[in-house]
Amino acid sequence: MITINLSKAKEITKERLRDERKPLLEVQDVLFMKAQEDGADTSAIVTEKNRLRDITKLADAATTTDELKDICDNTFPGVTH
Repeated sequence: MITINLSKAKEITKERLRDERKPLLEVQDVLFMKAQEDGADTSAIVTEKNRLRDITKLADAATTTDELKDICDNTFPGVTH
């Protein structure tokens, strides 16, 4: 019987999520700088950056490996694993 260490699976999932969110955060950083330069409202950008930063909390809340898989499959649609 194969036993999966859920704590280790959570750490692997969080690293994967961090890798996938990195380019998305970089885009938001550029948008933020441009908005600041233009004197535009940055609240939506800040909200999105916070959402991206908090994504790893989803893995912390998971209680099964199936939940971790669902998080990876559904958090960043269009990203292939």
